[in-house]
Amino acid sequence: GHGLSAAPEMLIVKARSAGGENWRVYHSGIASDAETDFIDLNLTNAAADADHIWNDTAPTSSVFSIGEDGGVNADGTTYVAYCFHSVDGYSKVGSYTGNGNADGTFVHTSFAPAYVLSKRVPTEDRWVIKDVARDTFNVMDLLLDTNSDGAEITDSNQYVDFLGNGFKLRSNWAETNTDGDKFIYIAFAETPFKYSNAR
Repeated sequence: GHGLSAAPEMLIVKARSAGGENWRVYHSGIASDAETDFIDLNLTNAAADADHIWNDTAPTSSVFSIGEDGGVNADGTTYVAYCFHSVDGYSKVGSYTGNGNADGTFVHTSFAPAYVLSKRVPTEDRWVIKDVARDTFNVMDLLLDTNSDGAEITDSNQYVDFLGNGFKLRSNWAETNTDGDKFIYIAFAETPFKYSNAR
């Protein structure tokens, strides 16, 4: 059981009582049959097909399913599961397609984002974190990644704007805007109410 008011669009599951296991991620934007695929939050791996992670079963409004993989369901191991779905004016779980252009893709979230976590799906690339706590004005060029304990990076190749109703990529950087590639993301609002002001 997940305790949400709708089926989760993103799951992050991690073993708490056993070491060596990866952070397993389900994301509805990976593919039309997302329940067959997984990706790891702490690695750069591409999305992969594996029935032993989510049991090839999509989450419902009350439960999510797990297979026999040690990252989600080892005998005697305790786990933590973070479960998310889109909430109007608060959070958005989705995907977009890159255009490979400095005038990059615009991603509509319906709110001004405070935090965006994204990942290119079909190839090995890091997860990218952008937020307004560290980057306080546009154009934003600071990032953190989840697969490294390194310090934040400043790079003009990673430009993005956070806008009043979403975010817009401002570079052709491969890890956020490869032409034709799919990217998954989760975003949270800067002002978590139904209506928010532009930045």
